[in-house]
Amino acid sequence: MILDGNSLVHRAFHALPLLTTSGGQFTNAVYGFITMLQKIVRQEKPDYLAVAFDRSRMTFRHRDFEDYKANRKATPDELRPQFPLVKRVLQALRIPVLELDGFEGDDLIKAVVDAAEERGFRVLIVTGDRDLLQLVSPQTSALITRKGISELECFTPETVRKKYGIDPAQVPDLKGLKGDQSDNIPGVPGIGEKTAVRLLNQFGSLEGCLANLEKIPPRVANLLRQYSEQAVISKKLATLSKDVPIKVDFGDLKVEEPDYDALIGIYQELEFKSLLKSLREEMPEAAAEPDDEDCRIVSTMPDLIALLDELKKAGEFALCFDRGSSSPLKAPLTRLGLAWGEESCAVVEFPSGRGQLREKMLAAISGLLADPECAKLCHDAKAEMIICSRNGLELKGVSGDTMLAAYLLNPSLSSPALEEIVLKYLGQVVSFDREVTRAARCARAIWKVWPVLRTSLERDELWELFSSLELPLSGVLARMELTGVRLDVAQLEEMSREFGKHLANLVGEIYALAGEGFNINSPKQLGYILFEKLKLPVIKRTKTGYSTDAEVLDKLAPYHEIAGKLLEYRQFAKLKSTYVDGLQGLVDRETGKVHTTFNQTITATGRLSSTEPNLQNIPIKMGPGRKIRRAFVPSEPGWLILAADYSQIELRVLAHMSRDERLIADFLNGEDIHTRTAATVFGVAPEEVTPDLRRRAKGINYGIVYGITEYGLARDIGVSREEAALYIANYFRQYPGVKRFIEETIAAARERGYVQTLLKRRRYLPDLLSSNRNVRSFGERTAINTPIQGSAADIIKLAMLRVDREMRERGLRARMILQVHDELVFELPKEELGVLVPLVRSGMEKIMELAVPLRVDIEVGPNWYDLTKVDEADA
Repeated sequence: MILDGNSLVHRAFHALPLLTTSGGQFTNAVYGFITMLQKIVRQEKPDYLAVAFDRSRMTFRHRDFEDYKANRKATPDELRPQFPLVKRVLQALRIPVLELDGFEGDDLIKAVVDAAEERGFRVLIVTGDRDLLQLVSPQTSALITRKGISELECFTPETVRKKYGIDPAQVPDLKGLKGDQSDNIPGVPGIGEKTAVRLLNQFGSLEGCLANLEKIPPRVANLLRQYSEQAVISKKLATLSKDVPIKVDFGDLKVEEPDYDALIGIYQELEFKSLLKSLREEMPEAAAEPDDEDCRIVSTMPDLIALLDELKKAGEFALCFDRGSSSPLKAPLTRLGLAWGEESCAVVEFPSGRGQLREKMLAAISGLLADPECAKLCHDAKAEMIICSRNGLELKGVSGDTMLAAYLLNPSLSSPALEEIVLKYLGQVVSFDREVTRAARCARAIWKVWPVLRTSLERDELWELFSSLELPLSGVLARMELTGVRLDVAQLEEMSREFGKHLANLVGEIYALAGEGFNINSPKQLGYILFEKLKLPVIKRTKTGYSTDAEVLDKLAPYHEIAGKLLEYRQFAKLKSTYVDGLQGLVDRETGKVHTTFNQTITATGRLSSTEPNLQNIPIKMGPGRKIRRAFVPSEPGWLILAADYSQIELRVLAHMSRDERLIADFLNGEDIHTRTAATVFGVAPEEVTPDLRRRAKGINYGIVYGITEYGLARDIGVSREEAALYIANYFRQYPGVKRFIEETIAAARERGYVQTLLKRRRYLPDLLSSNRNVRSFGERTAINTPIQGSAADIIKLAMLRVDREMRERGLRARMILQVHDELVFELPKEELGVLVPLVRSGMEKIMELAVPLRVDIEVGPNWYDLTKVDEADA
């Protein structure tokens, strides 16, 4: 098998979207090429294998015809550096790379094919270039890429004749007659493919045509006579060279085992997770799996006591509870993996049930786990704390967390798995599929990789963020997850009935407006009603027919009442299924609460996210949806819900980071920022600002934070693009510091490759280097938004730490139960209200000194919906 490297790498580049590493290295062509190569090799199982490349742009053909390939576009900037990477991968795969100055890769392919045919081999060429069909013979076939990199078409002499009407050897003659625009081969002007094929079938070759001009119709004969020299040169350009000065040694081309260490290293460098996983699965057992003989299995009290003595003397160890695929809120405590010292590791096996031995073992180990002076290393410390707490244990002294560290070093790696981290930072393949020693293997991997992660955190100035914010926050979040949130199920059931009745009424109204009944949830049936029966204007189409998405319905609303009813139907249907009914199924039977998981390592900006269920998506804008919050109630009788929400925190962070004097003054003067912006941008007095102007100003304010475009602002606030452009220009004229901040932030990000929050949290932005305008624009918007949104996230995390610490120091029974974007939610006994309100207000407003004050709105009530604002004076 011989592959056309240049053709296939180009094909892979254009078939896949741009991919980059966290450091900005483009990798889509490398990834696509490797994927294609592996698939074909597994399928065909060749004995000999090589890849041919063009070494230089200028070849012997340029001496014959100066304009050869002159109209070829330059290699894209994103692709050019990927060729050396492909060759490095091939070297690690031990697949020979063939290239030679002055010759194209196609010429080298011919040399290999000729030598292989002489040896009696069957040959398979893999390419995206149909010029190589001239090499097809009874011994040689060609696989030609047909669509992207996944579909290949096999050509034999018979299929070439059937598809093109000529023999493979006549391909250069065909090019000589009709030319080839892609290679700038001129051919004979006026002769197309049909005429050329007919001539070759009659006279066999270009030379045969030129020798029989009298037998050819006059018009074509005159063209051949006029351009004969050009035709001969064109055929020569299309003919692969017989004089390539290389000696093909098939001993060098024999398929070998990859250099696994080198391959792991480059896959790790290029962040190819899926390729690393598949590589581990195909590696020989000896290469992939470490020996477990040195891992102690501890299942008796004497052995456990001896082990605990060793760990106390060590003063630091890595730990990992074996929870399989279970959530830490549900996982049984079965095994604890431990690693310390040079190579020491052990598994503590706890008996199941509630027997005496299990209780003794838990009691014995509790002291060590709770000892803050004995340092512990984890992967996802929050999960380990939850498992401990559920089993009557307390985990203190956690000094390292490999998942948190790896996330801070590269926030684009969402919740990085321990296997990925070890591969990336140690270049080692590990697996945790041996049940008995799985926990110990995890602990050993944590122990080995942690020093590298710590050094990297310190190098990138992220240690303070890790040790003072993210790591201690994991303990706060663990307590919040364990506490959970009480739901009034009866309230949800009543809302479900109300929503069900409303949906039924909407269905009736929609049927009446349509003049017939139909499946409202079927895009095909809905499309028929809207665009064929009611004759509404078609806004856009999909591959399968009319689009009926929310954007389309919104644009149809002025034309017909049915569009608004359909939008309302969809909103209520989602509220009912996702929240009103969906939440009921997630209530824990034992606690009667929902226990969401707060994720520290998901978002690229540093914001927390919430899953199973996602409580951060509880609707807050739509009236009916917002009422769902009424079902969120205190877990104790007579207690209250307190919600503390940062007021316009992102705009305040923007004022601080931009140092815009006017924006800072607006906040310092205590003005309503949206009214002030409306007055400034629209040139009216503050008292003349209407609700609509304030709404538009709010869209501008937050649009600026998110790097909004003219088109985006026009869509969001319902004005023309010209109007939106004018508003943005007016804003920047009035707030020049903001414009300067945006320009300087993008420039610095492009130079450094990343942006930072106020606490030096990083986000890498390779999109800023893309030649694709849309991709680059997205990178610029991200560069603007991330420092602002990320800093706001850092601020509320710091506030959570302070408020949690002060609540516990004062011995309050109040509990922090939710964090939703810029809002903290608590449950508390009524008698603690006078203490908690000022504690929360101070903890949130005084947590960081900015150029403008932080402000918090505090509300209290019997549930998360029926809340009353608490003024500072009331506290």
